[in-house]
Amino acid sequence: MQLELPLCIKNAKIYAERSDYMHKFDYSFLELQNIPGEIVNILTSIYTMKANNDHRKNNFPNIYTELEKIAIIQSVKGSNAIEGIVTSDERIKAIVSNSSAPLNHNEEEIAGYRDALNIIHNNYNDLDFTEANILSLHEQMLKISSSNSAGKYKDHDNLIIEIASGGKRSIRFTPVEASKTKEAMEQLVLAYMDARSNPKINQILLIPCVILDFLCIHPFNDGNGRMSRLLTLLLLYKAGFDAGKYISFEEQVNKTEVYYYDDLKKSSTNWHENNNNYFYFVDNFLVNLFTCYKELDKRFATVNSKKINKTTRIEATILNSLLPISKKEISEILPDISITTIEAVLTKMLKNNLIKKIGEGRDTRYIRK
Repeated sequence: MQLELPLCIKNAKIYAERSDYMHKFDYSFLELQNIPGEIVNILTSIYTMKANNDHRKNNFPNIYTELEKIAIIQSVKGSNAIEGIVTSDERIKAIVSNSSAPLNHNEEEIAGYRDALNIIHNNYNDLDFTEANILSLHEQMLKISSSNSAGKYKDHDNLIIEIASGGKRSIRFTPVEASKTKEAMEQLVLAYMDARSNPKINQILLIPCVILDFLCIHPFNDGNGRMSRLLTLLLLYKAGFDAGKYISFEEQVNKTEVYYYDDLKKSSTNWHENNNNYFYFVDNFLVNLFTCYKELDKRFATVNSKKINKTTRIEATILNSLLPISKKEISEILPDISITTIEAVLTKMLKNNLIKKIGEGRDTRYIRK
C-alpha cells in the first residue's frame, strides 16, 4: 500500500541542485487542436450528460435539494478520509448538520471543511479564483482547529513523501520553495485568468491543469489536498458544471484514490522543468466527473421513486440513464422491485419501441431510443 504524506522541513539544501527558474504557467497547449482524441470523446459525453441534468434540475428542484443534502455529507467525509481524517458516520452527519460541536481534533478539521464547502456552495458566483479568496477559504477550513498557519502560505519548505508497503520512504515530489510560493501563486492565478478568457480553451480541461499546478506548488503547511478539492468544486461550479453539488466529487476521488495519486505522480513528473504531461491528471479528472454525472442519473431515479409506482420507476431509471444499463444495475438502483417485475417492464418497453437491447446474455444492456 502506498500513501502520500507531506513532510515539513526547514533545511532548504535539498534545492541546491535546482536552477533558479520557476515553472512557466502557460495553458495555451489546451487549445482545441492539441487535445488527444480520447479526451475529446469523454468531454463530449460529459457535455451531453450535463445538458440532460440541467433539464431535470429545472423540472425537479425538490429532488435536487434532497440529493444535495446527501452529497454534502459524502463530500465532507470523502475529502477528509483521503487525508486520514475520520470519525463515525453518525458523527459526520451530526457535524454537517450543526447539531453537535466537534469533540476532538479530527472533528474540528471535518467541521472546518464543512464551513469552507458551504461557502463555495452558497457563494461560488461571487468567488473568483484569486489569491485573497484562496487564502480566505484556507483560513475558514482550518479556523476551528486553531491552526497557526490558517490563511497563510507556508513558511518553510515541504516534501511529498511516499511510503512503500515495506515502510521505506522516498521523495515523491519536491514542491515549490516557501520563498517562491507567493510568486508562484500569483503566476498561477494570472495564467488561469488569461486562459479562462481564451475562447479556444475549454474550461473543463483548464480546471484539472490549474489544480495540478496548485498541488505542485503545495502552497500551505497543511491542508493542500483538501484545498485542491474545494478549489476543484469552485472552478467547476463557476464553469456551469455542478454535478458535484449532488454527487460527491470528493467521494469519487476517495473511491479511486490509488489511480488518482498515480496519475498525479505521472503528470507532475518533470513539472519544474516545464516538461510534464498534464493529460494523465486531466483524464483522471474527466473520468471522475463523468462518473458523477452517471451516478447522478441513478441517484435521481432512486430519490424520485418515492412518489411513483414500480413500473414508472423502472421506466424512469432506464430512460434517464444516458448509458446502457443492465437488469442487475436496475435492480441495484431499485432494490425493492423484483427481477421478474423489471423483466416484464423491459419486455413491454421493447415491444413499444421505447428502448433497444444491446448485447447478449450477461452483457445485455438497455438504452432509450
